[in-house]
Amino acid sequence: MTDLPVLRLLLNLRLNPHYQSLWIIKPLIPLILLCPALSVMADSGTPDPQQVQQQQTGIGSGNMAASSSTHSPANQSPAPTLLPTIVVTATRSGRDAFELPASVDRIDASTIASAGPRVNLSEALVRVPGISVLNRQNYAQDLQISSRGFGARSTFGVRGVRLYTDGIPATMPDGQGQAANFDLESAERLEVLRGPFSALYGNASGGVIQLFTENPQPGQNLEAGVSAGSDGLLRETLKSSGKSGDFSHVLSLSNMEIDGYREHSAAKRQLLNAKLGYDLSPDSSLMLLFNALHMPEAQDPLGLTRSDVNANPKAVAQPALDYNTRKSVDQNQLGAIFKGRMGSGDIQITAYAGTRDVRQFQSIPVAPQNNPNHGGGVIDLDRNYQGMDLRYSTEHSLLKRPLRLTAGVSLDQMEETRKGFQNFQVNNGATTLGVLGAVKRNETNTASNVDPYIQAEWDVDPQWMLSAGLRSSHVRFKSNDHYIINGTTPANSNPDDSGSRQFSDVTPVFGALYRYSPDLNLYATAGQSFETPTLNEVAYRDNTVQTAGLNNMVQSSSGWHYEAGIKARLAEQLRVNAALFRADVDDEIAVLSNSAGRSVYHNVGKTRRQGAELAVESQPFDNLRLNAAFTYLDASYRDRFSLGSSGDVAAGNQIPGTSKTMTFAEAEWAIQPYLKTALELRHSGKIYVDDRNSDAAEAYTIASLRLVAEHSFGPYTLQGLARLDNLTDRNYIGSVIVNEANGRFFEPAQGRNWLLGLKLNRQF
Repeated sequence: MTDLPVLRLLLNLRLNPHYQSLWIIKPLIPLILLCPALSVMADSGTPDPQQVQQQQTGIGSGNMAASSSTHSPANQSPAPTLLPTIVVTATRSGRDAFELPASVDRIDASTIASAGPRVNLSEALVRVPGISVLNRQNYAQDLQISSRGFGARSTFGVRGVRLYTDGIPATMPDGQGQAANFDLESAERLEVLRGPFSALYGNASGGVIQLFTENPQPGQNLEAGVSAGSDGLLRETLKSSGKSGDFSHVLSLSNMEIDGYREHSAAKRQLLNAKLGYDLSPDSSLMLLFNALHMPEAQDPLGLTRSDVNANPKAVAQPALDYNTRKSVDQNQLGAIFKGRMGSGDIQITAYAGTRDVRQFQSIPVAPQNNPNHGGGVIDLDRNYQGMDLRYSTEHSLLKRPLRLTAGVSLDQMEETRKGFQNFQVNNGATTLGVLGAVKRNETNTASNVDPYIQAEWDVDPQWMLSAGLRSSHVRFKSNDHYIINGTTPANSNPDDSGSRQFSDVTPVFGALYRYSPDLNLYATAGQSFETPTLNEVAYRDNTVQTAGLNNMVQSSSGWHYEAGIKARLAEQLRVNAALFRADVDDEIAVLSNSAGRSVYHNVGKTRRQGAELAVESQPFDNLRLNAAFTYLDASYRDRFSLGSSGDVAAGNQIPGTSKTMTFAEAEWAIQPYLKTALELRHSGKIYVDDRNSDAAEAYTIASLRLVAEHSFGPYTLQGLARLDNLTDRNYIGSVIVNEANGRFFEPAQGRNWLLGLKLNRQF
């Protein structure tokens, strides 16, 4: 039966006033208490020793390594060889990444756990070549994520890179997404796809990042953890997972609070992630997914000017204090995935629905907001979204050689009520800033897509494998404006800005893999992609050209992507991936003007992103593991274009938000089977802040040190993590706000900072 001390521990947590304040822990605790009992009561819940052994076959950490989420005993020796890396993102079926003509990497659970407090994707993805995930030190704004330069120009949200959690998109049909609901605590792995095959995921697919929640094993696990770090970081976690007969579950709860590195950057975030599975038959299963994010308030310190950074990198921009800039978010999401056999193939049906409510106070001055055409200084957004993906996979033969086919259709839709309010009130002649004022914007927006796709792999002979895919994307926007002022002149009027836009394109992808030897594969791929403007990018028009409606001047961009690479296993202890890539884009979308909280977008002609990636993983000795990732990226405008009154942008300028060089290197030493330490090095080249390349965040190199310890006693396992980041206390810019109109481009990173984490696991 369930261990009584564990029951007492959980009951104490349930009754603790600190935890009673968490809005999502109350329904979770009874489930956590019930799951161990279910595991013990089920006759079929006794683990099969052979099955457990298979599931506990771990694969080493590293940017190309895979592992089971199963906890490994503390006295287990390090794996002497590097085992296959199984991924699904490139082909939508489990395949060894070594056998795919694509750049796809997998980050396992142990790497995620040792990379930081498991709050942001920037912790672990730094080790993936071609991917840049910059932490703004600002929880009111999303991470700055880019893949081979796609998505770098985004000033808020994530665009140009598709995000998924357990197959459910975190990117909306218009191409804009967010990653705050990624639960790294219960993640089994992250998969990152770059290059031409990303286009098979639809609009704005410069790259794909997928999170997969762990698959529980027979038995029951209870886990509680706490982490503390610099700048007031405190994170508490509680997780239950297990499998009993045909039923499995993962329930994960986390609470994070931080004062912030800079002034006025405190935040609170609570996250619940649940995964319930049921095996309907030997050939079919049903999985239910629930995810809830509650961020009651995240302060926004805004960016700093160059002079502000030089004076005090921890400072806050004065308008942030004047208007109390901040953001609150509530998001709830439910999904279901059915997998089964149909005829000679496999069918998968994924359905999901969710809500997202956002309120954000900005620092827009009073004067611009008094213009009837201005949308106000407070964003108020209520969004409903839903979708479905139907997929069928089968294996046949063509000319007596294996042929794998996957066909499906994705249907996604979002509906949002977007309102704007003034961020001030005037009472008796006195103006109070940073409070909800009069309404300035009221509209209903919808975005939807219908995307059929097909993908095939054919082993022409033992040495050659050909891949091809095709996706037909149809994206539609519609906006109904409910805030209309019929004034006597344009200066005191707000016209009806209702309108609709439609975009469509067909994106083919081709690839070939040549097996030169069992340990050396060569490949080449080519494919086309397209990117629509987002709803935000069509919301504001150039008033000198257009008087009402959505911005009809900005069109979708399209590009051709090329990649050639080598995948080598030079020995059982050494793996090397290298790739050359290039992407030529027509009608690149960029900012025309950015002032008073309104950004107007247009197309600026051709751009090119080209470069090289190198990833190396080595285990020269049983107790030593080496990892390195290097990226060279030249992302530039090929055509000269105008910024109106702000001047011109010269051909050859670097696309802002991108760095020409990025490097990660790591050496991990197993001092004892239960004690490991590692030294990490990270380098980034300079990053330009705007299209004119008028200023840049300087290049930097920082070092980090970590120590991971683990000790088992009976059914309990105690794990500890200690990290010291930025060892030399280097002052550097962590990210930039691209094309910020007030010159507040810079977001400084933390100086020397520390993290301590402790986790207790109980197995039944």
